[in-house]
Order: sequence, then C-alpha cells, then structure tokens
Amino acid sequence: MSGNNTILITGAGGFLGSLLARALHTDPQTPDIRLVLVDIVEPKAPAGSRAVTIKADLTDPPQVDALFQTEYGIPDTVYCLHGIMSRGSEDNFDFGVKVNVDSVRTVLDAARKYGEQAGQPMKFIFTSSLAVYGGPLPDIIKPDTLATPQSAYGMGKLVDEIFINEYTRRGFVDGRILRLPTIAVRAGAPTAAASSFISGIIREPLQGLPSTCPIGTSADSPELDLALWVASPETTVANFLHARRIPADKFFPHTRVVCLPGFTTTVREEVAALEAVAGPEAVALISFEDDETNKRVVSSWPARFDNAYALALGFQVDEGGMVPIVRRFQAQLRAEEM
Repeated sequence: MSGNNTILITGAGGFLGSLLARALHTDPQTPDIRLVLVDIVEPKAPAGSRAVTIKADLTDPPQVDALFQTEYGIPDTVYCLHGIMSRGSEDNFDFGVKVNVDSVRTVLDAARKYGEQAGQPMKFIFTSSLAVYGGPLPDIIKPDTLATPQSAYGMGKLVDEIFINEYTRRGFVDGRILRLPTIAVRAGAPTAAASSFISGIIREPLQGLPSTCPIGTSADSPELDLALWVASPETTVANFLHARRIPADKFFPHTRVVCLPGFTTTVREEVAALEAVAGPEAVALISFEDDETNKRVVSSWPARFDNAYALALGFQVDEGGMVPIVRRFQAQLRAEEM
C-alpha cells in the first residue's frame, strides 16, 4: 500500500481541503499522486490532476465504505478534514456530534478495515483544533497540558483524538493528529465558525465590503486585546504535507497529537495590520457588535503554545506577525482580479 500514492481527502470542498488537494498535486515529493476528493457537495479537482471527485454523506456507512473502493484502489493515506464548524456545533449539538464524532468514527473504521486488507496500517491524518482546550489554563500550552474543552466543537474533536490514539496504539491505523491554530486569512465566504470573524475583519474590508467583529463595541474597546493563536493557510497546508512524511517512530510513544505551530496576535493587532496594509478607510468598514456566545467560545481558547515539539518534528511556523499575511492575502485578491 505504501507505493499506491492514493490519498483520500474528506472535506475536500472546503477551504483547507481544496488548498491541500492543489498542494499535493503540485508537490514534487508526491509524484504520480492520485486523489479521491470527497465532500457533501462534489468538490472540484485541481486542473490536470488525477482525481476522483465524489459527493457523499459521510454519516452514511455504505457511502463511506465506497470511498475506499474507487478505481484508484485502497488509499495509503486519509486526510480527515470534514466537519461542522465551531459555532454551528454549539448551536446544533446533536447534528454536530453526528458529523464531528460519528462520521469521523465511520471513516476511521473504514481506514482500519481497508488498511488491514492491504496489510499495512493506513495513515490517518486528522485536523483537530485548539478548541480542545478551555477552562483555567497555564500561560503557555505544552504537549502535556490537559485538554478540557468548553464547547461542543472542542468536545467532539477531543473524542476523535482519543479514538485515533487508541486505534494507533492497537496498530489499526497510523494516526497523525494535528491541532490547528485559527487559520487567517481564510478566503471565501464567512463560515459558521466562532472564529470566522478573525478572517472576516481582514477579508471583507480588503474587498471594500463591510464586516462585523463580534468582540467589543467599538475600535477602542478593551475587549479587542483578546489574544488569538493563529497561522496562515499557506504554512498550515505545508504542515499538512509534512505530516504525511514523518516516520512513525518520531512521534511521542503515548500520543500522536501535535499542536501545529502558530503565533499570538490580538484582535486589535489584526485591525492595526489591516490599517497598515490598506489604510483607515478599510478599518472603517468594520462594525463592532458584541456577541456573548461568540466571545465566550473564542475566549475559552488558549493563545500561547510551546512550539518546540512541533518544530523538532519539522513543522513550520509563520514569521513576522499579521502584516505579511494581510499583504499576501491582498496580493492574492489583486491577482484574482486580473
């Protein structure tokens, strides 16, 4: 199976899933790659890629089973990226559990079954979240910091982590669990994530559109000093590619969880970065409307991590704070207009 070079991506129609598919297709270290791209809406394949695109309901076990039986054969790697976002999970608990826990378990069981058929544990790369943390926390999160989620989304991610670690311990799969920082700046439309505004207060104003910040009531509010742990999409996707290449014996023996590297910023620093790149007229497009539920969820997440373990495994970190990220996103928008 190691020579199959077939990769299954669930949630392939989403922002990170589509970026990952393109990165795998163009990566010189993944020659002859074959992609099985799956989402609730049929995703688009990268131009020129060898890909199967499938519309599937991942809460339905027969549809999940079929993903491992395409003409490309049994995948050697699964990137499990699908799910209901944080605010959506909080507002609809039962549906969030169905998608974020039950369907992930179904995909995990299929990976176990078909890996056993192929004679080798399948790599199962799962995108978790800093939302697994909450409550009283140390100033800096370390690999041994206890995860105590304060949201339905974080709870679901932690449950998935426990299953993947146990399946890995038993040799059912070769799990790699990536706890993601908040990704900024995300392209596309706003999502149902509690963190959606972290991209929205940059993305929309750079396009001349209004945006709402649910933290604070004005640009002078002390709430804007809320600290955030973030990473750019480009660095995050590069880390996704790297996760597949790490030898299994390089991880801690007791867990496959890795907190991907990020950096600390604040809502106020985001606004300042927007002004530095696009001027005060862009900042004027942000309105402030305090949302207690949104603020409670985002405020429960930690904002400072020890990157040492992840960097030792070869993962990358953004340098220079928010300004270069905002500039890069502005350049992407301008390139799309040409």
